[in-house]
Amino acid sequence: MSGIGVALALFSAAPASAAEVTLRPDPSISSGQVTLGDLFDGAGGSARVAVAQATGDTVVLDAGRVQMLARQHGLEWDNAQGLRRIIARAGGSTSAATATAARGNTQVLAYARPLNPGELIGPEDLVWAKAVGAPADAPSDPEAIIGKAAKRPLREGAPAAMRDVSAPAVIKKDEVIAVAFEADGVRLVLQAKAMQAAALGDTFNALNPSSKKTIQAIATGPGEAVVGPAAADLRQAQLTTSALR
Repeated sequence: MSGIGVALALFSAAPASAAEVTLRPDPSISSGQVTLGDLFDGAGGSARVAVAQATGDTVVLDAGRVQMLARQHGLEWDNAQGLRRIIARAGGSTSAATATAARGNTQVLAYARPLNPGELIGPEDLVWAKAVGAPADAPSDPEAIIGKAAKRPLREGAPAAMRDVSAPAVIKKDEVIAVAFEADGVRLVLQAKAMQAAALGDTFNALNPSSKKTIQAIATGPGEAVVGPAAADLRQAQLTTSALR
C-alpha cells in the first residue's frame, strides 16, 4: 500500500469527533481488568475497552498512555491536572463514589511500586494520586519521605504515610563497628558487634567481644558510635530538640 493509501486508511479509521470525558474520582477494577468505563464518566460505547489487566488489588496506570488509548477510541480527556499516574483499586462501589463526590478529591502521594523493608524511597517511587482521604500523617511534600527507608512491606498504590518510614540505618545488625569513648582529652576506640540496626542518632545495644558485656551506644555515622559523655550530650540535645517541637 502506498503512503497515501496508508494515510487514507488511518484517517478513515479515526473517529470523526471525540467525546469529552472526565476521570472518575474513584477509578476501579472490574472483572479482573480496568476498562475505559472504569476510568471515565461518559465513555459510552468505548466503556468496555480494556486498558490493563489486574494482577492485584491496585493497578497503577501511566496517564499519558491512558490518554492516548482513550483518544484512539473516540474519547478526549484533557488531563488538566497534569497527572502522571492513575491508580485504580478493587472494590469500587456507588457508595465510594458518592463519598468521594461529597468530600472532594484529595491529592495524596502514593507508592509507585511495592517496597520491601529497608529499601530507600526515591523520587521515582512516589506518584500523586487521587484518594477519598489522606492518612493523618500523609506527607505534603515528597522531600519529607524521599531518602527514608521502608519500615515494613509497602503496597503499590497505597497512600504514603510518615509512619511507613524511618531514617535509613547507618549501622546493620551484627555489624562490627567502632565505638568511641572520649573524656578529658582522652579518646579510646573499641570494636563491638551491633546487636540491632540503628539509624543516625539512635540508641542501640552493642556487644563488647572482650568483656562479653552489652553496652548502650549512639550511632554517629556508618559503622561508628559513641558512649560516655559524648553519648550523654547527644541524648540531651535530642531531648531539647524534641521539647521545642
